[in-house]
Amino acid sequence: MQPPAEPVLDEVARARAMALYDLAGAREDGTLDDLVRFASQLCEAPVALVSVVEERFQRFLARLGTDLSETPRSQSFCAYAMHGQHVMEVPDAALDPRFATNPLVTGAPFVRFYAGAPLVTADGVPLGALCVIDDKPRAALSAFQREGMAILASTALARLEKRRTAREALHARAALAESEIRFRTLADTMPQIVWSTRADGRTDYSNARWYEYTGTSEAAATGDSWSTLFHPDDQQRARERWAHSIATGEPYQIEYRLRHHDGEYRWVLGRALPIRDAQGHITRWFGTCTDIHAQKLALEEREVVSQELAHRIKNIFAVIAGLIQFTARSHPEFAPAAADLRDRVTALGRAHDFVGPHRADSRPAPGIDNLRGLLGQLFAPYQADGRARIIVSGGEVAIDDRAATPIALLFHELATNATKYGALSHHDGFVAIEIIADPATTRLLWREAGGPPVAAPIGDGGFGSRLIELSVVRQLGGSVRRDWHRDGLAVEIELPSAALSRA
Repeated sequence: MQPPAEPVLDEVARARAMALYDLAGAREDGTLDDLVRFASQLCEAPVALVSVVEERFQRFLARLGTDLSETPRSQSFCAYAMHGQHVMEVPDAALDPRFATNPLVTGAPFVRFYAGAPLVTADGVPLGALCVIDDKPRAALSAFQREGMAILASTALARLEKRRTAREALHARAALAESEIRFRTLADTMPQIVWSTRADGRTDYSNARWYEYTGTSEAAATGDSWSTLFHPDDQQRARERWAHSIATGEPYQIEYRLRHHDGEYRWVLGRALPIRDAQGHITRWFGTCTDIHAQKLALEEREVVSQELAHRIKNIFAVIAGLIQFTARSHPEFAPAAADLRDRVTALGRAHDFVGPHRADSRPAPGIDNLRGLLGQLFAPYQADGRARIIVSGGEVAIDDRAATPIALLFHELATNATKYGALSHHDGFVAIEIIADPATTRLLWREAGGPPVAAPIGDGGFGSRLIELSVVRQLGGSVRRDWHRDGLAVEIELPSAALSRA
């Protein structure tokens, strides 16, 4: 009769699991030698072993009573024992069909009795067994001996697990140390200041660039003493911003002046991001400081030049309007056209004043970066006697210098025509403008009411109509539709939202 085969295992998975244990170190250090001695005494057996069963061989991590260090797996008793949940006993191997023809039974060392307790990891991977052997047939072990063998096997596995954990911790520390060295080497070669803090925001590392830049010692970069190197006017603001990031986990970003080693305060950009663990808790912060002093000065100089240029352009508009008025006085027949031209130049001047560069304290009105703000300035001359003759409603839409000029000309033309011929020519007339915006399209609805009856012009209309078409269609890529109702003109303007602002 064919003896029963050993259960089939995933040997790749077993080899991967055994590679995690320091098996060779355990054998060399004699970690398990006392366990085989005790097993031999407990069971009164001349041979005791701790084996690990590999794909082709079984190797002995501890042995007593034999000089063998390994045997082929095909001859292994432990290869069977490691699959059980309890101690496997073979009273007489010569009578057991699994082992009767085994070379270890038919020849030296003439194994007859075997008892083995399995070594199985917490993940259910069988490694081998702790066993005792005799060259004479024997009766079964006592309950006390079987329990003792199981306890010794558990102890052997626990020691191997302990060595595994220690080995993994050693490797982890080595990897961490190597990673730290690489990080510090990389950080010290960067042109930026690099720093890190603990979760509570106290600095625990600054790269070499920090000490070169500030000229301070390492003690001045730890804890929260770093902020003393900020300009006195920036310290409170920087501390509050940092405290907010620590409390909320939001990224940190701020511009402040940092004292250089030569005593000068230079502008830097500070940034930091949190590092989180698997549960989402912040463990550290990593940050940088970038010297932006030259860029900051360049921006300030450019702003000064831009403001001076804007002031001169505004003066040019005023000069042109003055020249037109002077010409009208000299040539009375030119007065009506001159008035229209002067009004258009004035509207362009308002549009320029709206989008021109301004300091925080020199802006002409709140909300100068949106459409409602521009329309409010354009229509200010039309709001008479404390009454709102032109009412603007709807959402706020961002607008920049590219769109401000054609929009100013467009609505100036509509307001002028309403004053001459439409709703604003009557005391009770008014105009309602509604702004309807979405990410793709912005619609502007102009509705006149309370004025005289109006009718569509004959032909293609005059210069004003062509100016409206030029502003909406050619310059902004939109469309315009006009309806002359008896109760007032209605204009619907549709513009691509992207045409109003580059943002």
